[in-house]
Amino acid sequence: MNIHQVSKINLAPEVVDCIVFWSKNPKPMLEKLEHFNDYIYYFQFTLNPYDNDIETKLPPKEEIIETFKKLSDIIGPQRIIWRYDPILLNNHYTIKYHIENFEKIACQLKGFTEKVTFSFIDFYKKITENIKSNCITGITFEEKKVIAENLSKIAKENNFLIDTCAEDIELSQYNIGHAKCIDDKLIEKITGNSYSLKKDKNQRLECGCVSSVDIGEYNSCLNTCIYCYANNSRESAVKNNLKHNKLSPLLIGEINNSDVINERKVVSN
Repeated sequence: MNIHQVSKINLAPEVVDCIVFWSKNPKPMLEKLEHFNDYIYYFQFTLNPYDNDIETKLPPKEEIIETFKKLSDIIGPQRIIWRYDPILLNNHYTIKYHIENFEKIACQLKGFTEKVTFSFIDFYKKITENIKSNCITGITFEEKKVIAENLSKIAKENNFLIDTCAEDIELSQYNIGHAKCIDDKLIEKITGNSYSLKKDKNQRLECGCVSSVDIGEYNSCLNTCIYCYANNSRESAVKNNLKHNKLSPLLIGEINNSDVINERKVVSN
């Protein structure tokens, strides 16, 4: 979070084992994927049932689903994970609503992915103001079990594996595992190589991801979903986007004299 502590990261194909992209709308990337021909990569693609009161700047669901299918056609269903998260509840987005809409989306994505990952909303301090006007409630243990059981049944009917992201609740009775979003087994499968990778020590205890280097940027996404913990405010995201220079080595802004650059050691595993 210290903007003056800058990491320099080697992205040469010979030292990058795999890239994992997170996106709610990778449509702008579809015509540029040839730039990644020298890399192995897969996508975590978030596709939720919410309207613009929750996900304020996203395209219509029909368009997002078509993007999902096109991406799957290009890279294959094994390399695109459907993320249905976070699950939140209020008077409109009820358990019944989630079950019905999860099934609608699942039926449309059948054959275009092999796995779905879900999670329940975390009430981070920085999202408190954003969600206040939407009357979002906490989710009880019993409610989580009802949701999980139904989602698991629908996933099975559509030939999806299903797991949870960074949840401490045990749902194995519904054939729901714990996800590794940075997944060494999937990476081995799509690369044809074997790796000895440890859990990422920088992530919370419930996270199953193996160690990786995150090159994302906080306060930069203009989708302004109300549950997002990566933006302090829409204003900060807009301000940072205005600083973007496609010729700069930084995602946001420029290197200046007060920056301390540390080169991260990056080696192939």
